[in-house]
Amino acid sequence: MLGTSIAFAMGTPPGGPGGAGNPILSLLPLVIIFFIFYFLLIRPQQKKAREHKKFLDALEKGQEVMTAGGIIGKITGLTDKVITLEVADNIKIKVSRAHISGFGPAKTEATKPEKE
Repeated sequence: MLGTSIAFAMGTPPGGPGGAGNPILSLLPLVIIFFIFYFLLIRPQQKKAREHKKFLDALEKGQEVMTAGGIIGKITGLTDKVITLEVADNIKIKVSRAHISGFGPAKTEATKPEKE
């Protein structure tokens, strides 16, 4: 006969690690991870999307803009979804409004602060 009990082979008793403990404490790490993701990833991305939408709504004819692909042109026509850009003399292209990434280099350099 064996001198030890089979009960030792079962591991930790219920209520210990991995047992039926407090359910709030077992969810706490998941909640903490959610808050970290929200404040470091989701919230800044939503803010950036709002600013980009505000920028797109404020576009006007005559402004120089840059597309997401790097094409720079002057706005000659605007609709709800399409912007017509003049990229050279009498050369116009139509670009989806969502693919306008920012102002052209002339506007960007004018808004940069001077270095001391």
